[in-house]
Amino acid sequence: MDFKLGSINLKGVAQGVGGFVFGNESPNSNEDSYMERLLDRISNGVLADDRRAAMAELQSLVAETNSAQLAFGAMGFPVLMTILKEERDDVEMVRGALETMVGALTPLSSAHGPKNEVQPALLNSDLLSREPDSISLLLSLLSEDDFYVRYYTLQLLTVLSTHSSNRLQEAILTIPRGITCLMDMLMDREVIRNEALLLLTYLTREAEEIQKFLVFEGAFEKIFSIIKEEGVSEGGVVVQDCLELLNNLLRNNASNQILLKETVGFESLISILKLRKGSAYSFTQQKTFNLLCALETIELLLMGGPETEPGKEANRLSNQTVLSQKKILDHLLMLGVESKWAPIPLRCSALRGIGNLVIKHRQNLDLLANKVLGDDPHTEPALNSILRIVLQTSDVEEFLAAEYVFKCFCEKNADGQVMLVSTMTSQPPPTTNSAHDEDVNMSFGSMLLRGLILTDTGGDLETCCRAASVLSHVLKDNMQCKERVLRIELAPPAPNLSSSQSLMHGIVKCLALASSMMNKGSNDHEQRALEGDKYFQPIILRLLIIWFADCPSAVQAFLDSQDHLYYVLELVSSQSASVCVRGLAAVLLGECVIYNDSDDARDAFTVVDTISQKIGLTTYFLRFEEMQKSIFFISAMSPQHRKPLTRSNTSTMIEIGEEDQNKAIDQKRDQPVLASIFSGHFVNFVKKLELEIRESIVDVFSHPKTKASVAPAELQQKEGESDVDYIKRLKSFVEKQSHEMQDLLARNATLAESLAKTGGAAASNSDQKMAEGHERVQSEALRRALQEATQRIEILEAEKAKIENEASMYRNKAGKLESDLESLSVAYNSLEQASEERQKESDVELNDLLVCLGQEQSKVEKLSARLAELGEDVDSLLDGIGDDTELQDGGEVEDED
Repeated sequence: MDFKLGSINLKGVAQGVGGFVFGNESPNSNEDSYMERLLDRISNGVLADDRRAAMAELQSLVAETNSAQLAFGAMGFPVLMTILKEERDDVEMVRGALETMVGALTPLSSAHGPKNEVQPALLNSDLLSREPDSISLLLSLLSEDDFYVRYYTLQLLTVLSTHSSNRLQEAILTIPRGITCLMDMLMDREVIRNEALLLLTYLTREAEEIQKFLVFEGAFEKIFSIIKEEGVSEGGVVVQDCLELLNNLLRNNASNQILLKETVGFESLISILKLRKGSAYSFTQQKTFNLLCALETIELLLMGGPETEPGKEANRLSNQTVLSQKKILDHLLMLGVESKWAPIPLRCSALRGIGNLVIKHRQNLDLLANKVLGDDPHTEPALNSILRIVLQTSDVEEFLAAEYVFKCFCEKNADGQVMLVSTMTSQPPPTTNSAHDEDVNMSFGSMLLRGLILTDTGGDLETCCRAASVLSHVLKDNMQCKERVLRIELAPPAPNLSSSQSLMHGIVKCLALASSMMNKGSNDHEQRALEGDKYFQPIILRLLIIWFADCPSAVQAFLDSQDHLYYVLELVSSQSASVCVRGLAAVLLGECVIYNDSDDARDAFTVVDTISQKIGLTTYFLRFEEMQKSIFFISAMSPQHRKPLTRSNTSTMIEIGEEDQNKAIDQKRDQPVLASIFSGHFVNFVKKLELEIRESIVDVFSHPKTKASVAPAELQQKEGESDVDYIKRLKSFVEKQSHEMQDLLARNATLAESLAKTGGAAASNSDQKMAEGHERVQSEALRRALQEATQRIEILEAEKAKIENEASMYRNKAGKLESDLESLSVAYNSLEQASEERQKESDVELNDLLVCLGQEQSKVEKLSARLAELGEDVDSLLDGIGDDTELQDGGEVEDED
């Protein structure tokens, strides 16, 4: 006989669900029948005591077995919902119905059952959330006077929200005064208030509309009122629940952050971080959780809102300014730096808060730069204290948190970077075995340089790498700092050692030592290096990559030692090095090509030629692809969000959590330093570099080593240049072009060989099928480069033929000129001979004339003597003679009587 409750066939429903889960021959059929009888007594019983007894039995049965929960879900909800709706005056029955439904929705322990076993609590939550008007009915119970009715109702809604949160959120938003009703519970008795806090926390995790309604209902004021009432950071778990609810309201919601700032303000929040007098040395687990949640609130405010929010940046800057004005930096420094008793997770969170407070905020950056910690006379700059944590802490997470401060301090802060670099001057080596003693008088730069100096034992390798990590932030995007650090020389670690070495050489030495330790691991120091090698080498390679970027002088300083180049080549080809190390080493070699402005034997062509000869271009480019497939590279390309703190996961801040994390998360948790190295910004930078490196190497292969520009002026004879010199110059030019063509042909042959190897490897290796598209792009680029080179050769050959033709023409012209010159020489010789003969004839005629003149002179003298004897005045007679007399050709002088 079928039992009917209302219009529902309970036995049929039970058999249907039971048959679906257990099969038609269910061994629990007796239990199902018992469930039916209990529900029948509750629904159709006459005596009140019998109905209450049946309710108590039902409650106990549902709390014991999964099968009872399953059977109840199929038959019990309509019965109990009827009681809640129609029997409000029977408080005891209402209480029993609510408590029974809470048990039906609460999962039982199933540690020994199969993993794919049906979870009745989840099915029941789905059934209840689908019941028409079920949520509105439950909310109406919150106005009942009975304490337990309100309490069990909140418990039922809380359990329902953990399994069917979306339906519950949608239902509450559609019910008039639904949010107001829940908010009123925060003003109820303590137990109910606490349960209401939990419910609101679950409801606000994802529902933005509910977040807005709560804020307009005065949630901020009520939250901080409860926190103050409970004892602020010294309070219990209720303070943690309040802060979790607060964080839900502020996370990815810039408008709510603005409302908090403009209504309640930040003073109440900052007061939570203030360590009370006498409690600065005591950090219970709950106090730690409370402070961690408050620091998460600060982090959310310093983020400013979601990335896609238009006003995110303005809101972030405003929050930074207001928080700084409220002296929050002092509290963060106390928790993160000065308080040695605070748990490591708390110190890490405070350090990250310092970084977020100052990043890209000019006033806050200056405030941190000038901040001094400690009491007189033992004071030191805050940045020095944070650097000391970087170099000396034994906890990797604390090292990363302290390093994050410098990352934020140096971001877009050129003046701050220069200020830090200005303190980096060489210091004498340490005189004690402890190179990092507490020396408050040491400058920031001196402390950093001392960390970069390695001892013979290699025991300071980790310190060296940490110092290198800080230095990478100091140099990032700052050419002035890069050039200045390039001139720094490190003092030798011991007085009896050789002279000082450049900082560049010291960094490469640190990189080489990390590799050598990787291959040994025979003592404690080496074993520690072996364990840390996963991030020692990447940290140093990242520093060099950042240093070389847009800095040709750094590249030349690196290439000054040929050993440096060959060592990095070995890293690229090493099978024992990790994928990340090989990839970063390949990037570093590429920078030696694209940022190389040398014209000597260290130029870009030499680097590319060495890469091609030592490891081959195929292997070289493969290193980029291998690195980009690594989990750290892939993870950096997707948005990373810190998991919100909740009751269930705050304990993982103290102790590592469950083992059921997937492999990728395990790997990132085991190596958090690698995850920090491959940040989204650095990965994007490397990807951009890779494109430039590929283009630059193809360009080197496509052009001669010496780029000779064939200008028309070079084929023209220069003014004053002899034909012989001109012909010699043309011959030299042709020979130079010929040598360059041979060089280009040789390099193109190497390039073609690399292309052939790439194609063969792609055809034979099935593991590279995923990279076929990339290989085709690379092959096509190289094919075009080879085609361009061939065209260049053809052009040079045509130019060579043209030059040879012109040279032949000039040789013919020169021959003709030589023939004409010879004829002219013969004619000149004939003319010269004729002139000589004419000269001889003229000399004879002149001699005859002189003889005649001599004779005439003798006659004149004799005549003058005769005239003198006759008494004549010879001078007067001769006066005027010759003035008007013209000698005729062939005429003679006549005597006058």
